[in-house]
Amino acid sequence: MSKGNLYLIPVPLADCDPGNVAPVNLKARVAGLTIFVVENAKTARHWLKWYGHPSELRQLTILELKESDGRDEVAAYLAPLLEGKNVGLMSEAGCPGVADPGANLVREAHRAQIRVVPQVGPSSLLLALMASGLNGQRFAFHGYLPVDRNERFKAITALEQRSRHGNETQIFIETPYRNGALFQALIDTCVSRTLLCIATDVTGDTEMIATRTVGEWRKQIPNLEKRPTVFLLLGNS
Repeated sequence: MSKGNLYLIPVPLADCDPGNVAPVNLKARVAGLTIFVVENAKTARHWLKWYGHPSELRQLTILELKESDGRDEVAAYLAPLLEGKNVGLMSEAGCPGVADPGANLVREAHRAQIRVVPQVGPSSLLLALMASGLNGQRFAFHGYLPVDRNERFKAITALEQRSRHGNETQIFIETPYRNGALFQALIDTCVSRTLLCIATDVTGDTEMIATRTVGEWRKQIPNLEKRPTVFLLLGNS
């Protein structure tokens, strides 16, 4: 029996016109799937409806993949694929497998020699990098920085030095309700000439993407309260 394909389905970053972020072939691909492994079932149902899935949502098989799942639990989600059925993998937002527990399922799919098919869609990290004007030839994504004040200070200092010495853009994110604290830590820690890009509500109606020096940001504090944000930093030598 031939195995099914694991399709990586990008999820919009914000409510918007489907035509702005979803290629026609992606909507067709989603419509052809009835089994989905997702990070959050409620969110997944919302976006499947947004994509215009032709089936009643209650008729679809939607399995939740948790970050705490062990290898055996993750491998269990491969069962439909091993039976020859196609499966869609969806993140909470953006591209599955990037800062997302879906990477664990993708790894197990490769171990089982299951074909993994990435689909085109929005990635807040790449969109932010594209729009930042910072170095897109050499960059690194670090996920979340430490919450502890002292550890966060050390991390920011290390990233700024790494960026300055290697001309490498440093990218990181934060839980939206802690955006303000992280921004304050950045402008308190970094030198004035360091470039900092704030990319907020990417692709949404209230999108704001701006690159300024840390010194300039100190004079104009943005409102990042509870708004999904990507932070990008490039140290000037």
